[in-house]
Amino acid sequence: MSSPLMRRRTLLAALAATTVGAALPTAAHAERRAAAKTGPLSVVYIEVNSESMTNVAKYTLARGGAQVFDIAVIFAANINYDGTKAYLHCNENVQRVLDNVATEVRPLQQKGIKVLLSILGNHQGAGFANFPSQQAADAFAQELADVVTTYGLDGIDFDDEYVEYGNNGTGQPNAFSFVYLVQALRRKLPNKLITLYDIGPAADRLSYNGVSIANTFDYAWNPWYGTWSVPNGPTSKSRLSPAAVSFTGTSSSTAAYLARRTVSEGYGVFLTYNLTSANTASYISAFTNKLYGSSAVYTP
Repeated sequence: MSSPLMRRRTLLAALAATTVGAALPTAAHAERRAAAKTGPLSVVYIEVNSESMTNVAKYTLARGGAQVFDIAVIFAANINYDGTKAYLHCNENVQRVLDNVATEVRPLQQKGIKVLLSILGNHQGAGFANFPSQQAADAFAQELADVVTTYGLDGIDFDDEYVEYGNNGTGQPNAFSFVYLVQALRRKLPNKLITLYDIGPAADRLSYNGVSIANTFDYAWNPWYGTWSVPNGPTSKSRLSPAAVSFTGTSSSTAAYLARRTVSEGYGVFLTYNLTSANTASYISAFTNKLYGSSAVYTP
């Protein structure tokens, strides 16, 4: 992942336990209904090591006032290894978002934006594809379910990068690990979103013993920014994003082309990455005009 189209991440520190309520107020539901839009879902990853989740809610459509983004992803927590087992790990910036959900997450949810936590490898050998047993996969799924429940998030995004399978005596990818993990997480979070960033050994292992988890994912997206590639995952085009753009690495003309292709080919999701605090309404308008027939408005 050394390509300039992709991102690099360094993630440290540990997950604290704080219980926060997750209910959306009635007014939020009313606001969401009043500002409905038609077209693909727009997804955005936020690098919380340097940017605030609150940037997501600053963009609306000039026509109708709906939020530009439907799903925001906290990038990223880690799957780490303690010498015996995998465990969930958050650096100080991810933990700051979780500890401040009242100001970083709830304002987005109140506008109808779903907020997910991305889980990423951390060079320690522990990954989604090498749990040694179904029990180990279930234990990690429980940690993921707990963080979603504790902080009132809307789901989990899987990103099988930077694992370095085999480090610290860990195993190589096996056929059953990711299937068991996703099945367990779905049982524990039946009404939350589970999404797939289509990269790494896990993304190539979506079936085991005659059982497929492809349609267990709510959505899946292409991981290569500035390109078009139909991802593994759900069989319905409405749940896939072959388009992927980086605000800091993809030209606005390419973003517009990918958005136009998303609509013309009937796909239901459009993926973006690395929204910053700068006013990028002009860039966003390049793709919202194609997706929704409206330019974007920035409100600080």
